[in-house]
Amino acid sequence: MKIEKLTENKIRVIVQPDDLPNKKIDVNSLFSNAMEQEGLFFKMLDKAEKELNFHTEGCKLLIEAFSSIDDILVFTITKYISNEENYTPSNLPRKKLSVKRKTINLSQKSGIYQFENFDTFCNFCKCIYEMHDFDVNKFAKNISLYLYHDIYFLVVKNINTKYELLNRFYSTVLEFSKLSSYSENFENKLIEHGKVIMKKNAIELGIQYFVK
Repeated sequence: MKIEKLTENKIRVIVQPDDLPNKKIDVNSLFSNAMEQEGLFFKMLDKAEKELNFHTEGCKLLIEAFSSIDDILVFTITKYISNEENYTPSNLPRKKLSVKRKTINLSQKSGIYQFENFDTFCNFCKCIYEMHDFDVNKFAKNISLYLYHDIYFLVVKNINTKYELLNRFYSTVLEFSKLSSYSENFENKLIEHGKVIMKKNAIELGIQYFVK
């Protein structure tokens, strides 16, 4: 299990399939009552508090969950501080969890990923580079990076859905970015109002200029 702080009020938790047997949670039932019954969510919060000093007492939580076909789970947890005076850690109940699940469709031809900053994108490129058997050109040739409202967006088009290492790309990119729903309207907005940083094959250029 890997936990990283995105902002002061937001963290990302990456749960690999190998993390689940120790918690005795079946992936297929993870998003049902099993998640609450086995306490996985609260274990994630405890780990985040110890490792990142991410305290959630007195806060309302927004939980977003994504899963890939190979059962890699990505949780984004955002906390909101309540203004109510009597809403204190001592009287906080553990409420029933409600988590929305989104699954990456391996047959989709396009995708957009949000990177918090350029350094995060470069770290992603480094991981791709270190996967020596991964060929970016065989995965997709139309990959562009845009800067829009201080957020970096990686637009991936014409994905080769038959590429044998497709799962490895998705599991890697979700460690560094947040998946956005692809639409031509949003891509056009990036082209018109954003700043193009790298075109054609942004991952290959990122590796060439910032990794090697």
